[in-house]
Amino acid sequence: MPPSISRFLTVCLFALTAVFAARASAADYPAYDQAVFEKAQAADKPILVFVHAPWCPVCKAQMKTIDQVTADPAYKELTILRIDYDTQPELWKQFGATMQSTLIAFHGAKERGRIAHVAEAAAVTDIVRQTLK
Repeated sequence: MPPSISRFLTVCLFALTAVFAARASAADYPAYDQAVFEKAQAADKPILVFVHAPWCPVCKAQMKTIDQVTADPAYKELTILRIDYDTQPELWKQFGATMQSTLIAFHGAKERGRIAHVAEAAAVTDIVRQTLK
């Protein structure tokens, strides 16, 4: 096989790998919806409220861990709701958040825990697990 074709195939392989290996983006998490939040609370379901900013590196690291943890079938009923830090300040303030990269765990109507500006996988995993309790 000529070197130019070999290089072309290698580039294509890397491009396809990047496309299929891409993680979810915050846009894949539904935007906060009060009715959805209240319905999940009333049904005593696990809920994770994520105060997110697209420019935030801590948020991106948190998303990676959230995606890994929630791949477990135990989280099939988990509702993740995204609050945009830049455009929804009244909403994140309503939850008592003070910064982007805030994760708030609920199970039903009860808040189970929260972290802010923490990217360590163990801490993020623990917060996500709190939603199941």
